[in-house]
Formats: sequence, C-alpha cells, structure tokens
Amino acid sequence: MTLPSPSAQAIDEISKEIIEQLQEDGRRSYAAIGKAVGLSEAAVRQRVQKLVESRVMQIVAVTNPLELGFTRQAMIGIVADDDISGTADRIAELPEVDYCVVTTGSSDILAEVICSNDQDLLRVIETIRGIHGVHSTNTFTYLSLKKQEYNWGTR
Repeated sequence: MTLPSPSAQAIDEISKEIIEQLQEDGRRSYAAIGKAVGLSEAAVRQRVQKLVESRVMQIVAVTNPLELGFTRQAMIGIVADDDISGTADRIAELPEVDYCVVTTGSSDILAEVICSNDQDLLRVIETIRGIHGVHSTNTFTYLSLKKQEYNWGTR
C-alpha cells in the first residue's frame, strides 16, 4: 500500500493541536490530549495513528549524544558530481548519518553525523568521500551545542 505524501494531505486544526501537544510532551496521554483539544481518548488515538502511518509525524525519544558516549558531532557539506538525489540517498543510508538534505548554495548535500570520537568521524568522512557521486566534502565539527529543539509547533 502506498501512503500519500505528507504534503498531499490536509491537516486540520485539531490534528495540528494534537501534534503541538505531543511536541511539548511525547509521553502525554491520549486522555490528556483529548481534554486539551476537545476530543475523546479514542479519537485522539485514531488521529495519532493516522498521523504516524502517513509519516506526517513520528514519536521518538530524543537523546543527548554526549551522554551516550558520542563525543563528536559534525555537519558535512558535500558537493556532488552528478545525480545529487541519488548521491544523497546513498549518504543517507549510512548509520552515522542522522540528518541528510539536498540543498542549494556551496554544498549540494548536508549530512549531520554522530560519531564516537575523532577517529570514528575520520572513518565516516572517508566513507562519504568514497561514495559514488561525491566530488568533495567540507566538515563542520560541533564544538558546543547551544540549542536543539523540536517544538516549533505547526504554525
């Protein structure tokens, strides 16, 4: 079964409110969300299930990589030779890549990586440089995380 793309779906105001409730606290009960948005617990459960199945949202635990032993994070700017989308797909398959986008500007692709240490980061950079379609890379190593939030709401 092929799911419709998120952009093809109309998200009503109630669903947006449910998303915002979960962005504030992903463990909030369906009963509490229902009370806040004016729906029954069952109706909230059904809407959340549809939002997840249609890939409009996902509910995950966001961790602090430093606390889990991943001491090196970086954003890697990648210039592709050709087939930017295919190259990005190959990069996105790497387990160390947690974010990968096709972009404009001096880089065709941006990939965020989380690594155990500097040697692990070097291995990942070398792996990316070896992927067919990668022309060059530019690595921006994170020295200090000042803000990381996922509660921007639905505007």
